[in-house]
Amino acid sequence: MMRPRIGRLAFSFILLLTLLACKGDGQQEISPQNDQVSQDRSEAQGVVIDVAGNPVRVRVSETLQERQRGLMFIESLPPDEGMLFVFEREQILSFWMKNTPLPLSVAFIDRKGRIVEIRRMEPLNEETLHTSRRPALYALEMNAGWFEKHQVKVGDRVEF
Repeated sequence: MMRPRIGRLAFSFILLLTLLACKGDGQQEISPQNDQVSQDRSEAQGVVIDVAGNPVRVRVSETLQERQRGLMFIESLPPDEGMLFVFEREQILSFWMKNTPLPLSVAFIDRKGRIVEIRRMEPLNEETLHTSRRPALYALEMNAGWFEKHQVKVGDRVEF
């Protein structure tokens, strides 16, 4: 069954609505003490994207503060959920695992929606920077091994 493709403008509109829904609700910083509040909010506000034919619910992170916080202090993710980082322009991206206790894999995605690289990241490793070899506009973090398990590889498409 073919799903209609959401264009970049529609995706931006959905992101805006999601962000507006977050504003003014007393949103707290993620910390070990209030992690459950953040996880509940994340699950309720996820957006579904298509990763090489696999539906994935993502929490969208597009502000500097959201990108810096990422999945810090989150101890688990449901099997087909992750975090989508959205940047202002294509660039070489670098990620690390500061205060992130769960093992993750990250896919770097270009402006055309093509996966340009997939990297595995070890929990709580502040020493290693996971840097894309090519410019990317998006990064998608999923549970470690998710991409392999779903046979998603470099060159596959992500539809927003």
